[in-house]
Amino acid sequence: MRYEGKIYRPPPEAGAYILQCTVGCSYNKCTYCSMYKDVRYRVRTIEELKEDIQMAKQAYGSGVEKVFLSDGDAISLPTDTLLEILSELYGAFPELSHVSTYAGPQSTLSKTLEELTQLRKAGLTMTYLGVESGSDRVLTEVRKGVSAKEMLEAGSSIVKSGIKLVAMVMVGLGGRGERSRIHAIETAELINRMKPHLLGTLTTVAMPGTVLHRQMTRGDFTLLDPYEVLEEMKVLLEHITLPDLYIDGTHASNLMPIKGMLKEIAPDVITAIDNHLGRRDNNLIGQAYMGRF
Repeated sequence: MRYEGKIYRPPPEAGAYILQCTVGCSYNKCTYCSMYKDVRYRVRTIEELKEDIQMAKQAYGSGVEKVFLSDGDAISLPTDTLLEILSELYGAFPELSHVSTYAGPQSTLSKTLEELTQLRKAGLTMTYLGVESGSDRVLTEVRKGVSAKEMLEAGSSIVKSGIKLVAMVMVGLGGRGERSRIHAIETAELINRMKPHLLGTLTTVAMPGTVLHRQMTRGDFTLLDPYEVLEEMKVLLEHITLPDLYIDGTHASNLMPIKGMLKEIAPDVITAIDNHLGRRDNNLIGQAYMGRF
Protein backbone atom coordinates (compact mmCIF):
# COMPACT_ATOMS: atom_id res chain seq x y z
CA MET A 1 0.00 0.00 0.00
CA ARG A 2 1.14 3.57 -0.64
CA TYR A 3 1.66 4.72 2.92
CA GLU A 4 3.41 7.98 3.84
CA GLY A 5 5.13 8.39 7.21
CA LYS A 6 4.58 6.13 10.20
CA ILE A 7 1.19 4.47 10.35
CA TYR A 8 -0.62 4.15 13.67
CA ARG A 9 -3.75 2.27 14.62
CA PRO A 10 -5.43 1.35 17.93
CA PRO A 11 -4.58 -2.10 19.36
CA PRO A 12 -8.11 -3.49 18.72
CA GLU A 13 -7.64 -2.79 15.00
CA ALA A 14 -4.95 -5.45 14.61
CA GLY A 15 -5.61 -7.31 11.40
CA ALA A 16 -7.55 -4.46 9.82
CA TYR A 17 -6.72 -3.14 6.37
CA ILE A 18 -5.51 0.43 6.95
CA LEU A 19 -6.63 3.00 4.38
CA GLN A 20 -4.61 6.20 4.74
CA CYS A 21 -7.22 8.88 4.04
CA THR A 22 -5.12 11.76 5.35
CA VAL A 23 -1.42 12.08 5.89
CA GLY A 24 -0.89 13.21 9.49
CA CYS A 25 -3.35 14.75 11.94
CA SER A 26 -5.48 17.80 11.19
CA TYR A 27 -4.83 19.19 14.71
CA ASN A 28 -1.54 17.74 15.99
CA LYS A 29 -1.00 20.28 18.82
CA CYS A 30 -1.45 18.09 21.92
CA THR A 31 1.55 18.40 24.23
CA TYR A 32 1.84 14.67 24.99
CA CYS A 33 1.59 13.37 21.43
CA SER A 34 4.61 12.19 19.45
CA MET A 35 2.64 10.92 16.46
CA TYR A 36 2.67 12.37 12.94
CA LYS A 37 5.63 14.69 13.55
CA ASP A 38 7.47 13.37 10.49
CA VAL A 39 4.85 14.43 7.92
CA ARG A 40 3.02 17.54 6.80
CA TYR A 41 -0.74 17.25 7.01
CA ARG A 42 -2.62 16.80 3.77
CA VAL A 43 -5.81 15.20 2.55
CA ARG A 44 -5.41 12.49 -0.06
CA THR A 45 -7.65 12.73 -3.12
CA ILE A 46 -10.64 10.48 -3.55
CA GLU A 47 -9.02 9.18 -6.75
CA GLU A 48 -5.93 8.08 -4.79
CA LEU A 49 -8.10 6.38 -2.20
CA LYS A 50 -10.16 4.50 -4.77
CA GLU A 51 -6.95 3.29 -6.40
CA ASP A 52 -5.68 2.12 -3.01
CA ILE A 53 -8.89 0.24 -2.32
CA GLN A 54 -8.64 -1.57 -5.63
CA MET A 55 -4.96 -2.35 -4.93
CA ALA A 56 -6.01 -3.78 -1.56
CA LYS A 57 -8.71 -5.86 -3.22
CA GLN A 58 -6.13 -7.34 -5.59
CA ALA A 59 -3.70 -7.99 -2.72
CA TYR A 60 -6.12 -9.34 -0.10
CA GLY A 61 -9.05 -10.56 -2.15
CA SER A 62 -12.66 -9.89 -1.25
CA GLY A 63 -12.41 -11.34 2.27
CA VAL A 64 -11.44 -8.16 4.11
CA GLU A 65 -13.68 -7.82 7.19
CA LYS A 66 -12.10 -4.88 9.03
CA VAL A 67 -10.86 -1.49 7.80
CA PHE A 68 -9.27 1.35 9.76
CA LEU A 69 -9.30 4.84 8.24
CA SER A 70 -6.08 6.65 9.12
CA ASP A 71 -4.23 8.89 9.87
CA GLY A 72 -4.94 10.82 13.04
CA ASP A 73 -8.37 12.25 12.36
CA ALA A 74 -10.07 10.91 9.24
CA ILE A 75 -13.42 12.10 10.60
CA SER A 76 -12.20 15.59 9.62
CA LEU A 77 -12.85 14.79 5.95
CA PRO A 78 -16.00 16.25 4.38
CA THR A 79 -18.98 14.00 5.02
CA ASP A 80 -19.62 13.51 1.30
CA THR A 81 -16.04 12.30 0.86
CA LEU A 82 -16.35 9.87 3.76
CA LEU A 83 -19.62 8.54 2.36
CA GLU A 84 -17.93 7.96 -1.00
CA ILE A 85 -15.02 6.17 0.70
CA LEU A 86 -17.40 3.94 2.66
CA SER A 87 -19.40 3.11 -0.47
CA GLU A 88 -16.20 2.15 -2.31
CA LEU A 89 -15.00 -0.02 0.58
CA TYR A 90 -18.24 -1.94 1.00
CA GLY A 91 -18.47 -2.38 -2.77
CA ALA A 92 -14.95 -3.81 -2.94
CA PHE A 93 -15.20 -6.04 0.13
CA PRO A 94 -18.56 -7.85 0.42
CA GLU A 95 -17.60 -9.41 3.77
CA LEU A 96 -16.69 -6.06 5.35
CA SER A 97 -18.48 -5.55 8.68
CA HIS A 98 -16.32 -3.07 10.59
CA VAL A 99 -14.91 0.34 9.59
CA SER A 100 -13.36 2.56 12.23
CA THR A 101 -11.30 5.74 12.60
CA TYR A 102 -9.76 8.12 15.09
CA ALA A 103 -12.05 11.10 15.73
CA GLY A 104 -10.75 14.44 16.95
CA PRO A 105 -13.16 16.40 19.12
CA GLN A 106 -13.02 19.54 16.96
CA SER A 107 -13.67 17.58 13.78
CA THR A 108 -16.52 15.69 15.42
CA LEU A 109 -18.09 18.94 16.62
CA SER A 110 -17.95 20.28 13.07
CA LYS A 111 -20.39 17.59 11.98
CA THR A 112 -24.10 17.60 12.72
CA LEU A 113 -25.82 14.64 14.35
CA GLU A 114 -27.52 14.04 11.00
CA GLU A 115 -24.11 13.78 9.27
CA LEU A 116 -22.78 11.35 11.87
CA THR A 117 -25.96 9.27 11.55
CA GLN A 118 -25.46 9.20 7.77
CA LEU A 119 -21.94 7.90 8.28
CA ARG A 120 -23.22 5.17 10.59
CA LYS A 121 -25.84 4.08 8.09
CA ALA A 122 -23.15 4.03 5.40
CA GLY A 123 -21.04 1.66 7.49
CA LEU A 124 -18.79 3.65 9.84
CA THR A 125 -19.13 1.39 12.87
CA MET A 126 -16.64 2.72 15.45
CA THR A 127 -14.63 5.82 16.35
CA TYR A 128 -11.77 6.30 18.80
CA LEU A 129 -12.01 9.63 20.63
CA GLY A 130 -9.03 10.86 22.63
CA VAL A 131 -10.90 12.23 25.65
CA GLU A 132 -7.74 12.17 27.83
CA SER A 133 -9.35 14.04 30.75
CA GLY A 134 -12.61 15.42 32.05
CA SER A 135 -10.83 18.39 33.61
CA ASP A 136 -10.93 21.78 31.90
CA ARG A 137 -7.60 22.62 33.53
CA VAL A 138 -5.90 19.51 32.17
CA LEU A 139 -7.42 19.84 28.69
CA THR A 140 -6.17 23.43 28.53
CA GLU A 141 -2.70 22.52 29.78
CA VAL A 142 -2.24 19.78 27.19
CA ARG A 143 -3.62 22.02 24.41
CA LYS A 144 -6.43 19.66 23.52
CA GLY A 145 -8.35 22.50 21.91
CA VAL A 146 -11.73 21.88 23.55
CA SER A 147 -13.32 22.20 26.96
CA ALA A 148 -14.73 19.29 28.95
CA LYS A 149 -18.23 20.42 27.92
CA GLU A 150 -17.25 20.37 24.25
CA MET A 151 -15.59 16.98 24.67
CA LEU A 152 -18.80 15.64 26.18
CA GLU A 153 -20.79 17.08 23.28
CA ALA A 154 -18.49 15.44 20.74
CA GLY A 155 -18.63 12.04 22.43
CA SER A 156 -22.37 12.20 23.04
CA SER A 157 -23.02 13.03 19.37
CA ILE A 158 -21.10 9.93 18.32
CA VAL A 159 -23.09 7.78 20.76
CA LYS A 160 -26.42 9.25 19.62
CA SER A 161 -25.57 8.58 15.97
CA GLY A 162 -25.26 4.86 16.67
CA ILE A 163 -21.52 4.74 15.99
CA LYS A 164 -19.74 2.78 18.72
CA LEU A 165 -17.56 5.12 20.75
CA VAL A 166 -14.23 4.13 22.22
CA ALA A 167 -13.22 6.86 24.69
CA MET A 168 -9.53 6.95 25.56
CA VAL A 169 -8.28 8.54 28.80
CA MET A 170 -4.78 9.11 30.17
CA VAL A 171 -3.92 8.22 33.75
CA GLY A 172 -1.38 10.65 35.20
CA LEU A 173 -2.04 13.49 32.78
CA GLY A 174 -3.21 15.82 35.54
CA GLY A 175 -0.03 15.71 37.61
CA ARG A 176 0.63 14.63 41.18
CA GLY A 177 -1.13 14.99 44.53
CA GLU A 178 -4.59 16.52 44.66
CA ARG A 179 -4.34 17.34 40.96
CA SER A 180 -4.22 13.60 40.28
CA ARG A 181 -7.34 12.92 42.30
CA ILE A 182 -9.30 15.77 40.69
CA HIS A 183 -8.25 14.64 37.21
CA ALA A 184 -9.46 11.09 37.94
CA ILE A 185 -12.79 12.17 39.45
CA GLU A 186 -13.63 14.67 36.72
CA THR A 187 -12.63 12.17 34.04
CA ALA A 188 -14.89 9.52 35.59
CA GLU A 189 -17.76 12.01 35.74
CA LEU A 190 -17.32 12.85 32.06
CA ILE A 191 -17.27 9.19 31.09
CA ASN A 192 -20.41 8.56 33.15
CA ARG A 193 -22.23 11.23 31.15
CA MET A 194 -20.73 10.28 27.78
CA LYS A 195 -21.58 6.56 28.10
CA PRO A 196 -19.08 5.18 25.57
CA HIS A 197 -19.19 1.66 24.18
CA LEU A 198 -15.69 1.04 25.55
CA LEU A 199 -13.21 2.88 27.74
CA GLY A 200 -9.53 2.61 26.88
CA THR A 201 -6.99 3.60 29.51
CA LEU A 202 -3.37 4.61 28.93
CA THR A 203 -0.69 5.80 31.33
CA THR A 204 0.91 9.17 30.61
CA VAL A 205 4.45 8.87 29.26
CA ALA A 206 6.65 11.81 28.28
CA MET A 207 7.80 10.75 24.82
CA PRO A 208 11.04 12.35 23.57
CA GLY A 209 10.43 15.26 21.21
CA THR A 210 7.08 16.23 22.72
CA VAL A 211 6.20 19.42 24.57
CA LEU A 212 5.37 17.30 27.61
CA HIS A 213 8.86 15.79 27.57
CA ARG A 214 10.41 19.26 27.50
CA GLN A 215 8.13 20.32 30.37
CA MET A 216 9.26 17.29 32.35
CA THR A 217 12.93 17.99 31.60
CA ARG A 218 12.53 21.56 32.87
CA GLY A 219 10.78 20.36 36.00
CA ASP A 220 7.46 21.94 35.03
CA PHE A 221 5.71 18.55 35.03
CA THR A 222 6.38 15.39 37.02
CA LEU A 223 5.21 11.96 35.96
CA LEU A 224 3.45 9.83 38.54
CA ASP A 225 5.44 7.02 40.09
CA PRO A 226 3.90 3.51 39.80
CA TYR A 227 2.14 3.72 43.16
CA GLU A 228 0.62 7.10 42.28
CA VAL A 229 -0.51 5.60 38.97
CA LEU A 230 -2.29 2.80 40.84
CA GLU A 231 -3.86 5.26 43.28
CA GLU A 232 -5.24 7.33 40.41
CA MET A 233 -6.53 4.24 38.62
CA LYS A 234 -8.33 3.18 41.77
CA VAL A 235 -10.01 6.59 42.09
CA LEU A 236 -11.06 6.45 38.44
CA LEU A 237 -12.61 2.98 38.79
CA GLU A 238 -14.36 3.90 42.05
CA HIS A 239 -16.04 6.91 40.47
CA ILE A 240 -17.26 5.34 37.23
CA THR A 241 -20.92 4.42 37.69
CA LEU A 242 -21.51 2.40 34.49
CA PRO A 243 -21.41 -1.23 35.68
CA ASP A 244 -21.69 -2.65 32.15
CA LEU A 245 -18.94 -0.44 30.71
CA TYR A 246 -16.22 -2.50 29.06
CA ILE A 247 -12.72 -1.32 29.94
CA ASP A 248 -9.56 -2.14 28.01
CA GLY A 249 -6.42 -1.20 29.90
CA THR A 250 -4.04 -3.51 28.05
CA HIS A 251 -2.06 -0.77 26.32
CA ALA A 252 1.70 -1.24 26.70
CA SER A 253 2.00 1.94 28.77
CA ASN A 254 -0.07 0.52 31.62
CA LEU A 255 1.46 -0.93 34.77
CA MET A 256 -1.46 -3.24 35.52
CA PRO A 257 -3.21 -4.53 32.39
CA ILE A 258 -6.97 -4.84 32.89
CA LYS A 259 -9.72 -5.93 30.55
CA GLY A 260 -13.38 -6.66 31.07
CA MET A 261 -16.71 -5.28 32.21
CA LEU A 262 -16.42 -2.84 35.11
CA LYS A 263 -18.77 -4.74 37.43
CA GLU A 264 -16.81 -7.95 36.84
CA ILE A 265 -13.22 -6.71 37.11
CA ALA A 266 -13.35 -3.69 39.45
CA PRO A 267 -13.45 -5.61 42.78
CA ASP A 268 -10.41 -7.75 41.94
CA VAL A 269 -8.48 -4.85 40.40
CA ILE A 270 -9.10 -2.60 43.39
CA THR A 271 -8.07 -5.40 45.76
CA ALA A 272 -4.85 -5.92 43.78
CA ILE A 273 -4.15 -2.19 43.83
CA ASP A 274 -4.74 -2.04 47.59
CA ASN A 275 -2.30 -4.93 48.08
CA HIS A 276 0.40 -3.10 46.10
CA LEU A 277 -0.27 0.17 47.92
CA GLY A 278 -0.17 -1.60 51.26
CA ARG A 279 3.23 -3.16 50.64
CA ARG A 280 4.97 -0.33 48.75
CA ASP A 281 8.05 -2.53 48.53
CA ASN A 282 9.46 -0.66 45.51
CA ASN A 283 9.08 -3.74 43.30
CA LEU A 284 7.03 -1.68 40.86
CA ILE A 285 9.50 1.18 40.44
CA GLY A 286 10.62 1.39 36.83
CA GLN A 287 7.91 -0.94 35.54
CA ALA A 288 5.12 1.49 34.66
CA TYR A 289 6.07 1.85 31.02
CA MET A 290 6.71 -1.34 29.08
CA GLY A 291 6.35 -0.26 25.45
CA ARG A 292 5.74 2.56 22.96
CA PHE A 293 2.69 4.56 22.01
